[in-house]
Amino acid sequence: MVDDHDLVRLGVRALLEAQSSPSGETVEVFEAGSLAEALALYDRVRDAVDLVLLDLALPDTQGLSGLVEFRARFPAARIVALSGSGTTSLAQSTIAQGALGLGACAFLPKSANLKEVVSFIRACGLLGSDAIDGSPRPSTTPVRPAKPSHDRAWQALAPRQLQVLQWVLEGKTNKEIAEAASLGEGTVKNYVSTILLLFGVRSRAQLISSLR
Repeated sequence: MVDDHDLVRLGVRALLEAQSSPSGETVEVFEAGSLAEALALYDRVRDAVDLVLLDLALPDTQGLSGLVEFRARFPAARIVALSGSGTTSLAQSTIAQGALGLGACAFLPKSANLKEVVSFIRACGLLGSDAIDGSPRPSTTPVRPAKPSHDRAWQALAPRQLQVLQWVLEGKTNKEIAEAASLGEGTVKNYVSTILLLFGVRSRAQLISSLR
């Protein structure tokens, strides 16, 4: 469980450790509060780890850079991306598509409550097939890669480009993006032009439409 919020980690850990599989086995939960800590921890205990819950907004990451680095270091890791970012459903969907295009096995918005997260982990086979506490499966269905579009474009984007793309889809202007990212407007314009080229569109409107 990789998250910089202590309460989130503790909550997921408590719920998971309170559960057991039909055979009576319990789940051991390892915790990390940053990407650097998670990479070092996974390197030590990878044989004992079946699933990595990776928050995309860690203190030492930017955009999807944490997922990119984790996958680069440990390509066999089974990663579920967690994100609370994105002020619109389109932005959230874009983050999900980007995470899946970069190799995450699933995406869960952090708007899901902790029981929904644990129910999803159970659905992954780590805790058996029954829903926790007899409750139904989570109403927040994790996004899974059915037939991802723009695969090559997603994989070609650098972390900073992914962040700029997210801001574009949130409706921010070049000036607003420049201020948020501490960049010049000309630099932002170049980023946007590259993104449009990668996705094979000519305008922001076409980009947004193609990613809906």
